[in-house]
Amino acid sequence: MSEQEPVMTDPQDFYTDAQRKLQAENGHEKLSLAVVGAIVRDALEEYHVEYIESRDYFFLSTVTAEGEPTVSYKGGPVGFVKHLRGQLVFPNYDGNGMWLSMGNIDATTKIGMLFMDFETPWRIRVQGDAKISKDPELMAHFPGCNMVAVVDVTRVFQNCARMIHKHKRVEPHSVYVPDAEGKQPYPAWKRIAPIQDFLHKEDQGKAAENGGTITEEEYMGKVMEGSS
Repeated sequence: MSEQEPVMTDPQDFYTDAQRKLQAENGHEKLSLAVVGAIVRDALEEYHVEYIESRDYFFLSTVTAEGEPTVSYKGGPVGFVKHLRGQLVFPNYDGNGMWLSMGNIDATTKIGMLFMDFETPWRIRVQGDAKISKDPELMAHFPGCNMVAVVDVTRVFQNCARMIHKHKRVEPHSVYVPDAEGKQPYPAWKRIAPIQDFLHKEDQGKAAENGGTITEEEYMGKVMEGSS
């Protein structure tokens, strides 16, 4: 990858009419074109991949078939987003049963990925077309996942870090990240008493094995103290 010339994005194809209108109204026509030429690429370069594979979280933007966007935090072990077969691949772990991100990917494919480093700080944005997959060979890279998302990158660019507030990491990753065998602690929210009858069949009865049921107020207390 490092031996290839960067794939430049045509500035005229990058912006929408609405974006160009605001650029013109605010005197940024020349600057906006120069920025695209400087930082936006149509394919991943080596330093993009190295940075992405050093991250243990990112923010994922997806959109419904009706055009409604949503943004989710995705976390895992360092390198849980991998560059495989020329594509980015990331796992989907056990969640709350809503399937918002994966459902949106299955419906519309368009995604945005924001990779952050709050300590340095800097960030990289990725746009692409994604699909969900249960390919055993791909899933084997991510113990504990229930499927993966495979992303064909269409745009990638490094953003200015000027307004990023510096934060200090206090732990390597969440305790709920699956281990090498795919095992993870039972989450507190699955112990909330009113939802017991609605849990997935594999979770039925497990609250009793993990400290018993709790009230919604007790769960919120755990959230506020950082022990959820």
